[in-house]
Amino acid sequence: MKAFLTYRDHDFDLQCDLPGDAQALVQDLALNTLFSAMAGDDDFIFDVAKVAVLSGSEDIDTILYRQGVLRDCLKNPAVAREIYGITIQARENKRKHWMGIFTKRPAGILYEARVMMQMFVGLLGKLRDVARKHSGKFESDGFRTFFAMIEKELDDDYFCSIQAHLKELKFGNGVLISAELGRGNEGTNYVLRKPQDKGTNWLARIFARNQRGYVFHIAERDEAGAMALEELRDRGIALVADAVAQAADHIDSFFNMLRTELAFYIGCLNLSERLAQLGMPISFPVPVDSSQRRYSCQGLYDVCLALNNKGKIVGNDVNADNKVLVIITGANQGGKSTFLRSVGLAQLMMESGMFVPAEAFSANICDGVFTHYKRQEDVTMKSGKLDEELGRMSEIVEMMTSKSLVLFNESFAATNDREGSEIARQIIKALVEKGIKVFFVTHLYEFAHSFYEQSSDSTIFLLAERQADGGRTYRLVEGEPLQTSYGRDLYDQIFGVRG
Repeated sequence: MKAFLTYRDHDFDLQCDLPGDAQALVQDLALNTLFSAMAGDDDFIFDVAKVAVLSGSEDIDTILYRQGVLRDCLKNPAVAREIYGITIQARENKRKHWMGIFTKRPAGILYEARVMMQMFVGLLGKLRDVARKHSGKFESDGFRTFFAMIEKELDDDYFCSIQAHLKELKFGNGVLISAELGRGNEGTNYVLRKPQDKGTNWLARIFARNQRGYVFHIAERDEAGAMALEELRDRGIALVADAVAQAADHIDSFFNMLRTELAFYIGCLNLSERLAQLGMPISFPVPVDSSQRRYSCQGLYDVCLALNNKGKIVGNDVNADNKVLVIITGANQGGKSTFLRSVGLAQLMMESGMFVPAEAFSANICDGVFTHYKRQEDVTMKSGKLDEELGRMSEIVEMMTSKSLVLFNESFAATNDREGSEIARQIIKALVEKGIKVFFVTHLYEFAHSFYEQSSDSTIFLLAERQADGGRTYRLVEGEPLQTSYGRDLYDQIFGVRG
């Protein structure tokens, strides 16, 4: 049995390798805030959310497949949580009852596997009841396939058959084993036989032909004899013990995978409920093929800032379709870095199959999202800030392709404006020529203005809006780069001075 709730034809891999820049993404985009909101008090959901978001899919069909499953979860949150609860119960019951590490004898293995199978059968019955009761409420390909599999695999005949087998495996009337004599009269070819049919009526049993055989009895205190019989019994049931243990492992793997794949959607449910409480919108994005350069949004906001501030924050409307380079300048503390973070978060969320923090959002798929943010001074004094920035840039270049997205935040500002602008200009020009999509927040006027003078159709310039009195709207508008970042506004705000 397979869940297939995150992919059409294979399982979600929780142990997959994360991108080489995963640590930088977590730091620069404040992703732990997102993962924590998704997880609530469930550490397992945190781990699943981290892998799902950082290793999103480049396949549009997979993204839309997950969106469909998530839409169903948002429409039927109680049912999704009920199914997830069944997988949690399976894990807890196994933790309480499974002691296979303490025994290697077939009899012990068979006993524990039978107990586990009995427990699993009860939970499979609950899962089937949920499917029969609620399957009509779900519309996605993922859930339709899942419920159809449950109905097919877990029909009434299955439960009747497995209960009968589990009852027989208790061996209430002893164990019937056949064997052959091998070399030195040692037993060989031990085979567990099906018990005699007890359904025959008593009259038929009386007149049945007696079967000849040899019988011996072991004295009550004959420990060696009892151990010999136990060994014979173990040889006879060894294959059955292994088969039942494998069956238990198979069902256990199914519940584990179902728990893993549902954990992602339960995390999305948790996040949507948090954002609804804050009055913040969400929407399902429209992914576009990576061969195009598309980017448009309405009301896009930084979901991590919203979660931390626990209140409404300002969103942005941007149309950067057919643009490769987005340069963002303007007033200090005007929302530039916040917008940049919202760009990265929305891209990762879209590619993982989630909703995004916006009223509307569409972008092309990227095969990698990279961040180049300014860092604190190297406390070891092994290198200067500019050396460190260039070294990180070199590492990013080794990982990116022409279908990547790179977010720069105040990069190459560790030197003077002229040198920083020239370094940034050469690097960004090379990236743009390769078709790599770039968002660049900067105070380097010479750098920004040099691109503005080129008047390229593939570049758009955004400006952090500033009111006449120096107030910030935290919105971005299209506009020519300015020479000032209005640092005086911050000075006046801090010291209460007006010039």
